[in-house]
Amino acid sequence: MEVAHKKAKTDKPIIGITVGDINGVGPEVIIKALADSRILNYITPVIFGSTKVLSFYRKMLKMEDFNYTQIKSINDLNPHKVNVLNCWQEMVEIKVGQITNEAGNCAYLALREAVDHLKDDKIDAIVTAPINKKNIQREDFKFVGHTDFISEELGVKDNLMLMVTDNLRIGVATAHIPVAEVSQQLTTGVVEKKLDILIKTLKKDFGIRKPKVALLGLNPHAGEEGLLGKEEVDILNPIIARYRDKGHLVFGAFPADGFFGTLQYQKYDGVLAMYHDQGLIPFKMLGFENGVNYTAGIPKVRTSPDHGTAYDIAGKGIASEVSMREALYLAADTIKIRNSAIVPE
Repeated sequence: MEVAHKKAKTDKPIIGITVGDINGVGPEVIIKALADSRILNYITPVIFGSTKVLSFYRKMLKMEDFNYTQIKSINDLNPHKVNVLNCWQEMVEIKVGQITNEAGNCAYLALREAVDHLKDDKIDAIVTAPINKKNIQREDFKFVGHTDFISEELGVKDNLMLMVTDNLRIGVATAHIPVAEVSQQLTTGVVEKKLDILIKTLKKDFGIRKPKVALLGLNPHAGEEGLLGKEEVDILNPIIARYRDKGHLVFGAFPADGFFGTLQYQKYDGVLAMYHDQGLIPFKMLGFENGVNYTAGIPKVRTSPDHGTAYDIAGKGIASEVSMREALYLAADTIKIRNSAIVPE
């Protein structure tokens, strides 16, 4: 009840931020994104990590004017400050730019604590700083990344990795699988599940009443009517026809190269690519600095920057915080739209 009281009093979403891999750029982009105190007008941030880690990077980056307050419990949140909840007490050796098991353990502890708070409605959303997918692996974390772990914790089987920037929202029907397996896994059921999630999230989370969605073809030239592949004829075109018959504004299947080369993507509220690089390459060309990874299809709000740990530039003070800042704002905006209930599910 105490947390609910604080939410009502501040009228700002409580955003949990996981520190990520402490040897990567996560701490740096978090500090930089929260250093501008104006962000506190929109959110109440709580960093799940360690004050010792933040102090180390604050000194390294010569950002001594960045201030935060340590809290022992989420009930002690200060809505006017950056809050930090320590997820471990022991001393941890920070090896900037290096992959260590210790850093992986810290990343897991921060994520575990934040997800538990999210499940218990003690925070409104979670923004995750980058992790290393290898050193975080353990008996209770055997996932390819944040998304599948968070989805399972929230009891959701199907999700959609949706990349978001100013004029492009693009999801992928198949994500972290080998290219050789894409055509095998690209079934009617898979595409329809991802398309359903995309349409629903555009309505519920982005406030678009009648979203216009484009499907990209799998093969070069979208298969050339079966000459260069059958997936468009056998799977994608029939799906598009069925959804159009149901009243959905679904179009395609478009040849991916021409779709982006002629700027057709600007005409659509959402795009569904068929595999990881087909969607992520144009996205990162168009919005690498300010792009956000949004997890669609889960009952809670989760966002993250669209970059990785970037060990090669960690601790050098040159990592851009724009994507992290945009991830924080997108989380806050999504909560506002969900709470407004202006768009029926």
